[in-house]
Amino acid sequence: MGVRKARVDDGPAIQNLVNYYARKEVMLPLSLSDVYERLRDFSVYEEKGELVGCCALHVVWGDLAEIRSLAVRSEARERGIGQALFKSCVKEAPGLGVRRVFALTFVPGFFRKLGMAEVEKDALPHKVWSDCVRCPRFPNCDEVALVADVGKDGVLAVAEAETPAAAEAGGAGVHRRAAKGRQSSSDARKE
Repeated sequence: MGVRKARVDDGPAIQNLVNYYARKEVMLPLSLSDVYERLRDFSVYEEKGELVGCCALHVVWGDLAEIRSLAVRSEARERGIGQALFKSCVKEAPGLGVRRVFALTFVPGFFRKLGMAEVEKDALPHKVWSDCVRCPRFPNCDEVALVADVGKDGVLAVAEAETPAAAEAGGAGVHRRAAKGRQSSSDARKE
């Protein structure tokens, strides 16, 4: 079937998939109540009647939304399902008035390949950190922040994010570890 918007009956499967990765401490856990409250944020990937992936586009502030809870069942990975879910959420963004998306991830290479640019976490509004206190890694988080601008057509353009240091220096800047050729072992994983 492919990508579609989540329905109420998808709630338990979304929760199970996200919490599988939460137990590995690479995602935040979601209660079933959390899933139902955010159900309209979710898109799912269905294959042969089974949910094999999910991703949410969560509006955070003004024209900013987070790509979050992107998860693909381990046996369905490396087949483009994560990419299809990501693109579906990005395509939905302009219809909501969202002009910029961000992701906080331990797998920045996946998001870089899709056109997002790494930024310092300080470049994101403080509202973004409301979920951080629930994370088992808080306050020593090593997630990477990435951003991208979204065109009216739902296609990404690399965002120019102003970091605090760049703002003090009077210019905009994007911190791009990828441009320096560094790659962590988690970058090698693909959705």
